[in-house]
Amino acid sequence: MTFDTITNLITKLIDVLLVWLVFYYILKHLRKNVKMVLLFKGLLFVIALKIISDLLDLVTIGYLLDYVITWGPLAIIVIFQPEIRNVLEYLGRSQLLGRHKVLTVDERERVVYEIVNAMEALKKDRIGALMVIERDNSLTEYIQKSKKIYADISSDLLVSIFFPNNPLHDGGVIIQGDKITSAGAVFPTSDNLKISKRLGTRHRAALGISETGDSISLIVSEETGRLSIAIGGELNYNLTLDEVKMILLEELRPKNSILLEDEEAGEEDDSNEEIA
Repeated sequence: MTFDTITNLITKLIDVLLVWLVFYYILKHLRKNVKMVLLFKGLLFVIALKIISDLLDLVTIGYLLDYVITWGPLAIIVIFQPEIRNVLEYLGRSQLLGRHKVLTVDERERVVYEIVNAMEALKKDRIGALMVIERDNSLTEYIQKSKKIYADISSDLLVSIFFPNNPLHDGGVIIQGDKITSAGAVFPTSDNLKISKRLGTRHRAALGISETGDSISLIVSEETGRLSIAIGGELNYNLTLDEVKMILLEELRPKNSILLEDEEAGEEDDSNEEIA
């Protein structure tokens, strides 16, 4: 193989990978957005109708569909401009290494311990709260518009922030690594039509920010004291403190450490088999 052939092959491979990457992000956001789901169904309907019109030689409908296919992409860009912007913002917020990944096991467990203790106290006193933990997608956009704190995480500080007389209690707290970065943050509310009408603004904001990235949203209901977690646009409602702790430990654990643990477990099984 010549150098030009290898270069051409690599270029085509990169081209295919980029196309698949675009489709991956489209499909990833498709399941979270009602409008995008309807758009996808509409595109499938138009394609199916075009195929049928070509097979049956339906001239009039085929002529109209040609116009739809020609000008459809422009109409989609105009109509779905907010959704396209959200996808581009999601790509722009992505960072190579989230701060939670550089924490040691002890530091990660301490973060979870302080958060769970704070949620227990807030639950007991029926104090509403919203805490958002940053992972790989940066929350700088929301930090800049909120009150900067940048203090070591502690349950006492979290409880005091959400105390009703505190001016910051209505907003959300943003946690980066083992630091409380800011308070009083305002997040976009979810427009998912499947959300129960019983859920208030905190739950909708928690779902909204979880739909735009990979952050973890923790909610304490002011009315019922129930604990919930929103991840990836899905709400885990009415959790126990133990369930909250287990979910946080699992979600904050770096994926590479999980792989290493699996490999170590496999090596231990192999060594046990050899001894047997």
